[in-house]
Amino acid sequence: MTPLRRALRTLALRGHEGPYRRLCRPGGGEWADMLRERGDFRSLGEHCYIDPWALIEGRRLIAIGNNVRIATAALFTHDGSVNMINRAFGLKLDSVGPIDIRDNVYIGYGVIVLPGVKIGPNAIVSAGSVVRSDVQEGDVVAGIPAKRVGRLDISTAILKAKNAKFPWRELIEQRAGEFDASIEGELTRLRAEYFYQRK
Repeated sequence: MTPLRRALRTLALRGHEGPYRRLCRPGGGEWADMLRERGDFRSLGEHCYIDPWALIEGRRLIAIGNNVRIATAALFTHDGSVNMINRAFGLKLDSVGPIDIRDNVYIGYGVIVLPGVKIGPNAIVSAGSVVRSDVQEGDVVAGIPAKRVGRLDISTAILKAKNAKFPWRELIEQRAGEFDASIEGELTRLRAEYFYQRK
């Protein structure tokens, strides 16, 4: 890690995350590690990926398990409309709820998670969904509001069968971790050739 990157990460650990996010462009794993070290969440497990541009409000009311992937999504633990209601009707109400994301969960791009929701374990929330009620263990959900559209075990079996036919399968087996710079160029070439080859 360069001295500048180390200095910006130290600033982020002290609450000034903007320069670190903009200048260092950390990956989701690095970002999650920084947030864990900083102690932002109720809990944050291991092997997590949180997109640095995800909007996560009320982090102290959010518990995240192990192996959770959060794309550029929005998680809210407060309902902001309560402020309008309070002013309009002369009230002093609160509207808040925790978010509990269990182990092995993927939250896709553009997902909105509302207060008081539990997700998983072993669940997928498809891109663009709005989650306003619990996502049960093993479910794949999609839509507005999010509803069950499948099961993770079936989706995994389909993905395994599809992958067995890819001509780059051997490279994937050799991959060191989730990304291996030494083979990514060849993977990209083989994928493009496979999907766009002339017949």
